Amino acid sequence: MSVTKNFLGAAAALALTAGMAAAEPAIIFDLGGKFDKSFNEAAFNGAQRWAQETGGTYKELEMQSEAQREQALRRLAEAGANPIVMTGFAFGDVLNQVAPDYPDTKFAIVDGFVEQPNVRTILFTEHEGSYLVGMLAAMASKSGTVGFVGGMDIPLIRRFGCGYAQGVKAVNPNATVIANMTGTTPAAWNDPVKGAELAKSQKAQGADVIYAAAGGTGIGVLQAAADEGILSIGVDSNQNYLHPGKVLTSMLKRVDNAVYEAFKAGENLETGIHVMNLASGGVGYAMDENNAPLVTAEMQAAVDTAAAKIASGDLVVHDYMSDNTCPALSF
Repeated sequence: MSVTKNFLGAAAALALTAGMAAAEPAIIFDLGGKFDKSFNEAAFNGAQRWAQETGGTYKELEMQSEAQREQALRRLAEAGANPIVMTGFAFGDVLNQVAPDYPDTKFAIVDGFVEQPNVRTILFTEHEGSYLVGMLAAMASKSGTVGFVGGMDIPLIRRFGCGYAQGVKAVNPNATVIANMTGTTPAAWNDPVKGAELAKSQKAQGADVIYAAAGGTGIGVLQAAADEGILSIGVDSNQNYLHPGKVLTSMLKRVDNAVYEAFKAGENLETGIHVMNLASGGVGYAMDENNAPLVTAEMQAAVDTAAAKIASGDLVVHDYMSDNTCPALSF
């Protein structure tokens, strides 16, 4: 059984230190919480799978503010947690400072890039998975206009949008892709009201399929799309079940596998850069009973053909983060 402890000050931090068992793995969820039904929840599912399969226990923390990042890392390291996994690029700078102080502790960061000898940097090729759902969006769209709602405006999220637009344009070169970001601060990950507003605005501009890559904010996008009678596309976790028959698909980012593998490796976690791409099953798209009526066999065959080409290297999806440009979309 895992134990959730929120950092609400020094007293809580000291209590955590007192109760930590040596060599237990730990996970720190980013803002938005472990039940955001998206990025953090995928990480939680991976930790839970490890615990259920091994009978092991782990510690978990949900960030309440930016100020807690360094405190959380140091307290867990001092208490003997190993490895310590964290979700989100925002841990990058802090981890870069903290990791050298605990050379015997292994750390893993999802989406951040940290070059330290005791850190595993876990990256995903989100543009590849987004390309596939972009293809589905274009094939499902009746208006020829589709939308993208990102969370915090950072290169990582632009990578999602750029890959998506390329997939759309591959099916329909004349399609229109409307893109909006929710904000420029971490609050953009947990603002479903703003997400709903952006979805409605895009629908008013003609979009009839909207892809949300916005963490908890995306819940508002999916809800508004369902209410407005248009389709949505989920992200990170399989979100098809949230609105059966109204979510076209979800772009799967297997953060669950990343956390599971890190926990399984334990103190023997291999460090360095670890890329989870389409070829290795790191990204993909979701099919289940909730969206089966929306995706024809012909649509699925076209996407699977493209996926095979991407996996083999025959089709290269432009990566926004390679040069901060996108040939298919203007942000």
